Amino acid sequence: MADHMIPATLIEGDGIGPEITASVVEILAKVGAPFAWDHQSGGLGAIEKFGAPLPQPTLDSIRKNGLALKGPLTTPVGAGFKSVNVTMRQEFGLYANLRPTRTVVPGGRFDKVDLVVVRENIEGLYAAMEHYLPVGDDPKGLAYGAGFNSRSECARIVRFAFDYAVANGRKKVTLVHKANILKIFSGIFLEEGRKIAKEYEGRVACDERIVDACAMQLVTDPWQYDVIVTTNLFGDILSDLTAGLVGGLGMAPGANIGPDAAIFEAVHGSAPDIAGKGVANPLAMLMAASMMLAHVGRQDLSTRVDNAIDRVIRVDGVRTRDLGGETGTAELTRALLAAL
Repeated sequence: MADHMIPATLIEGDGIGPEITASVVEILAKVGAPFAWDHQSGGLGAIEKFGAPLPQPTLDSIRKNGLALKGPLTTPVGAGFKSVNVTMRQEFGLYANLRPTRTVVPGGRFDKVDLVVVRENIEGLYAAMEHYLPVGDDPKGLAYGAGFNSRSECARIVRFAFDYAVANGRKKVTLVHKANILKIFSGIFLEEGRKIAKEYEGRVACDERIVDACAMQLVTDPWQYDVIVTTNLFGDILSDLTAGLVGGLGMAPGANIGPDAAIFEAVHGSAPDIAGKGVANPLAMLMAASMMLAHVGRQDLSTRVDNAIDRVIRVDGVRTRDLGGETGTAELTRALLAAL
């Protein structure tokens, strides 16, 4: 199928990044993914080469293409560099963080989990203006932080969740909040969420949960959830909790999406301890690439990739070390290519 090619920025990243990226690129080529890769650097490699973890050529490439797939990037601690993800969010207005959670390895604590967390990425408590105030003779006796939520942003993230539900055949969106205590700060999210929900009545159901109840239910009965949408801090916590339901960050893809750019990634770190040993698990990045295919309207190819992952893991039982197997990166890649 000689479809037109879609330019996309590719950032291998640090540690195991190059190994898992090579695996993913090979698999995408096999299914005929329409991406024309524009290779750029980020993380430690970029600091050595350009003096910044997210150098200008990389930013320019993402701005031009509006689409990127990235491996794990290390931001050195204490070197005065701003986190790569924060920089990307701010630079491209990536207001939506999308974290799907699906059981791939059967027989774990929770089987057949299939839900999505949509997290607001720009406001909330993570936009906090923080400072110290003196108490007695201690100039830093009190720490103060003030975040903010705007109506327009609350509406935008909830609309994103509903539109995602419609596009992906999801039946229900749950608004997760703490409006019982933070009546204004979290209340504004709930108010706007209810307004947006009305527009989708009859197409997508909507319900509400207080965040602590949601956290408890996610580990007692996660099957009641479909799409969860929430503010920045709650979304940060719940999206890692849901990853834990299906075996941790090694199987967690994510996307950061804004009006002009979408960046897809493996959520896990760069795992320098196993880098270069050929044992890294490429599946989180492959799942992120599958999300990327769906995002550009190639749900057909996305489904093929997902089915291959399911077959190799469930039926063939080919698994890397982190999934309790013995397989290396190359062997798992071969199995996936064969399944396709």
